[in-house]
Amino acid sequence: MRVIVGGTFDPIHHGHLRMAIELRERLGLADVSLVPCHLPPHRGEPGASADQRLAMLNAAIRDEPGLTVDRRELARNRASYTVDTLASIRSEIGDDEPLAMVTGTDSFAAIDRWHQWSRLLELAHIIVVERPGHDIPAGSVADRLLADHRSVGADFLQRTPSGGVWSVSLPPLSISATDIRLALREGRSARYWLPDDVLALIQDQRLYSPSSDGGE
Repeated sequence: MRVIVGGTFDPIHHGHLRMAIELRERLGLADVSLVPCHLPPHRGEPGASADQRLAMLNAAIRDEPGLTVDRRELARNRASYTVDTLASIRSEIGDDEPLAMVTGTDSFAAIDRWHQWSRLLELAHIIVVERPGHDIPAGSVADRLLADHRSVGADFLQRTPSGGVWSVSLPPLSISATDIRLALREGRSARYWLPDDVLALIQDQRLYSPSSDGGE
C-alpha cells in the first residue's frame, strides 16, 4: 500500500513527522511518502524556496527510514494539484495496489474546491486526520462523503485500491508552521517545534525574515 502526505512543509515540523509515523505504524507500512508541493494553489507563495524546503525535508527524515520524500511535484513549474500527483503515482503502481492520500479535517471540509475533486476517490483512498477545533459543515460535500463511507476502516484501505474515506483520530500534536514562522520573525525560539537539523538550516540560511511569510 502506498500512502502520501502532501503539503507545503514551510517548514517541516514535528507535527507533520509524528502524523506520518503514526499512520505508518497503524497501517503496518514500510514507509510513508512526504510530497512537498511546488506552488500551492490555495495559499500564498511559500516563504522558503522549493530547494530550501526539500533540504529541510531531507534533513528532517535523515535518521527515519520509515519516511521518504517524493519530489515529483517540485519538478512541475506550475500549481501543484493533488489529482495530478495521484494520477502520476497510479500510472506507476498499476490499478490494483492500494493508494491513499492524507489530509486534515480543515482541508477535507473544503474538498469540493479542490481541482477535479470528484476524481480523487477514483484514484485513491482519502485518510482524514481529525483536527480539534475544525468541523465539517453539515450537508457539505465533505459531510456526504464521510456519511457514505463511515464504515470504512484500515482493513478496507489495505484490501482495495481506492474509493474509501477513513477518518482517524491521532494523538494531538498542535504545531503550526504559521506559528513557527511568526516566532522566527519575532526573534523567539522555535526549538522543539521542529527537528534541530531543520532549525539549523533555517538559521544558517536566514529563512523567514520579517518581510516573508508563506503557507503551512
